[in-house]
Amino acid sequence: MNIFRKKENHHRKSSMKRHLGVIDLIFLGLGSMVGTGIFTITGKGAAIYAGPALIISIVISAIAVGIIALFYAEFASRLPGNGGAYNYVYETLGEFPAWIVSWYIIMEFMTAVSSVAVGWAGYFKGILSNHGIVLPTAINGTFAPEKGQYVDLLPILVVLAVTGLVLMNSKSALRFNSALVLFKFSALAIFIGVGIFFINKGNWSDFAPYGFGEIYGGQTGIMAGASIMFYAFLGFESISMAVDEVKEPQKNIPKGIIFSLSIVTILYIIVTLILTGMVNYKELNVDDAVAFALRRIGLDWAGNYVSVVAILTLITVCISMTYALARTVYTISRDGLLPKGLSQITEKHKVPRNATIAVGVLSMICAGIFPLTTIAEFLSICTLAYLIIMSIALIKLRKEKGLPSQSEFKTPLVPFLPILAIIICLSLMSQYQTITWYAFAIATLIGILIYVIYGYNHSNEA
Repeated sequence: MNIFRKKENHHRKSSMKRHLGVIDLIFLGLGSMVGTGIFTITGKGAAIYAGPALIISIVISAIAVGIIALFYAEFASRLPGNGGAYNYVYETLGEFPAWIVSWYIIMEFMTAVSSVAVGWAGYFKGILSNHGIVLPTAINGTFAPEKGQYVDLLPILVVLAVTGLVLMNSKSALRFNSALVLFKFSALAIFIGVGIFFINKGNWSDFAPYGFGEIYGGQTGIMAGASIMFYAFLGFESISMAVDEVKEPQKNIPKGIIFSLSIVTILYIIVTLILTGMVNYKELNVDDAVAFALRRIGLDWAGNYVSVVAILTLITVCISMTYALARTVYTISRDGLLPKGLSQITEKHKVPRNATIAVGVLSMICAGIFPLTTIAEFLSICTLAYLIIMSIALIKLRKEKGLPSQSEFKTPLVPFLPILAIIICLSLMSQYQTITWYAFAIATLIGILIYVIYGYNHSNEA
C-alpha cells in the first residue's frame, strides 16, 4: 500500500480560462483577509488577551504568516498547479499527506465561510432589532432545542446568495468582490481619518496588561493574542488556489500573495493602534469593535456607516473563500480522491458547478447549526497543522530539485525558515483549548477514514 505515491499528471492542460491578473489576485486576498478579524477580533483580542500590546501579537502573527507566504510564493512559481497547498504537497511528500492537507483546507475554508455568515447575520439582526423586528425563535439561532432554537436562517440565506454569485462567470464574481472590498476600505479610511484625532494616550499607559504570556500552552498575553490574531490572516492561501485562471501564474501569484499580505498587516496594526487609543481596551469585548469605538466618542454617524459597510462587505470573505474552496475541491476530484462528479465544468463560463454547490450546501449546514465560538479556534488549528506540513514539503522540494531558477521565486534561508515556521505554528497551536484539540483529532480521524475507504482506491495514481 503506497500512500506516498506522487502526482504524475500535473502538466495536463486546465479546462479553465486564464484571465486573472495581479490586481484581481490582490483584491481576492484582501477580500479573504479583511473581514471579521478587523471589525470584531481586534476588539476581543485587546480586551481578553493582550490589551494595546495586541499590535505586537499582530506582528508575530504576520511574521508567521509572512514566512509561510514566502513558501507559497516559491511553490506557486515552481509547481504552478491548481489546488494550492494540496498540489504542492502532492508533488513533494506524496498522496496521503496531500489528502490530509486538502482535508484541513476544506475544514478551514468551510468553517470560515460559515463563521463570517454567522457574523454577518449578527450585524443584520442588530439592525432589525433596532426597528422592532425579531425573527421567530425556531429560525433565529443555532441548534439548541432546549431554547426552542433549531436553525439560524439568515446565515443560510447569505451562503445561498454567495454560492449563486460564485456560480457566475468568475471574472464577474471577482469584480463584484473587488467593488465590495473598496467599499469596505472606505469605512476603514473613515475610522482611521477620524479616530486619529480622538486618541487618548492614557489608554496606552497599561500597554501589556496580560504580559507576554507563554511560548507554549498560554491562555492570555501577547502570544495568546497572536494565536487569536492568526485568524485574521486566514484566506491569503486563496490566491494560490486560483492558479488555473491566472495569467502568468509563476510571476503573478507570488506578487498577489506578498502585496495583499503586506497591505493587510499594515492596516491591522494601524486600526488596532487607533482602536485601543480611542477606547480603553477593557471596553472592547464587543462584536462590533470598530463601530462601537466611533459611537463611544459620540460619532454615531460614522459608527452607523461602519456597521452598514460591515454588513455589506463581510460577504467579500464568503465570496473569496467559497471561490477558492470550490476550485480546491474541483482539483481533488479531478485527481480521484473525491467523486469525479465534483470536477465537472460548465460549458459557458468554465466554472466548477458541482464543487461550488457542494461547498455551498456544507457551509450552509455549518452556518445554520454551529455557533461562531465553537468554530473559530478549530478553523485556526486546522490551518496551522497543514502549514507545518507545507514547511516540511519545502525542505523536501529543495532537497530533491535544488534551488529555483532565476525566473522563479526563491525563499531565503532554507531550511532555517521552514524549521522556524514549524516552531511558531506549534507554539500558536498550543494556546488553544483542550476541546479544540478533541475536535481537531476527530476531524483528522474522519479525514483518514475517507482516504482509506474511498480516496486510495479511486485515486488517478492508483
